[in-house]
Amino acid sequence: MEIKIDDLTGTEVTELVGEHLHSMKLNSPPESIHALNLEQLRKPEITFWSAWEGNKLVGCGALKELDDQHGEIKSMRTSSSHLRKGVAKRMLKHIIEEAKQRGYHRLSLETGSMDAFEPARRLYASFGFHYCLPFSDYSEDPNSVFMTMEL
Repeated sequence: MEIKIDDLTGTEVTELVGEHLHSMKLNSPPESIHALNLEQLRKPEITFWSAWEGNKLVGCGALKELDDQHGEIKSMRTSSSHLRKGVAKRMLKHIIEEAKQRGYHRLSLETGSMDAFEPARRLYASFGFHYCLPFSDYSEDPNSVFMTMEL
């Protein structure tokens, strides 16, 4: 699997981000959706990666710099045709390593509290993330779960 910085202009990546946003709409009320669209993912404080097996897009993930010591994981998504093949695990490992190289002391994320997000919460917990209070601009939300880890 090759993970590379992506400019979010390719058709496959556009479709995967669209799939991600659609899934969020199916599983979360509108006021609790914190997934970013293509324009938001292109902001300078965000680095977006795509993961490929040959010429097939298998997943994506992003890292948002909150400040020089704190990053946030955004837009983690595995292509529906590549679920349970270790894509998310590889992308998460990549993002954690990048956060460490940047000198961040903390890495955090927001995900859903509903059953559909249980696999994601288990994955993050397996890497050492633990539940925390809302961070950055987030506020308490019964549909959101916040997790963090010290690097």
